Amino acid sequence: MDLEQAREDLLVAGVAAGCAIGLTLGFEYVLAASIPLQYRLIPLLVYVVYVFSRKGGPYGRYDTPMAWAVLAVLVTVATAVVVA
Repeated sequence: MDLEQAREDLLVAGVAAGCAIGLTLGFEYVLAASIPLQYRLIPLLVYVVYVFSRKGGPYGRYDTPMAWAVLAVLVTVATAVVVA
């Protein structure tokens, strides 16, 4: 694994982890409600799919780390809307 690939992985992992933490804290402190564990972990599934989809190629035009990070944010927002 080279440094550039590690940076790309770190971007997606960091955004997914931040989304999971934000989702949990948002429900705990803003909505004063607890959120089940399976919903808290949904943003991390985006990272898992990202890691396992990077085995080889060819990659599409939208298969970039930034697109995966945006997908993690969108999945988090969708999860918050569905659960709330």
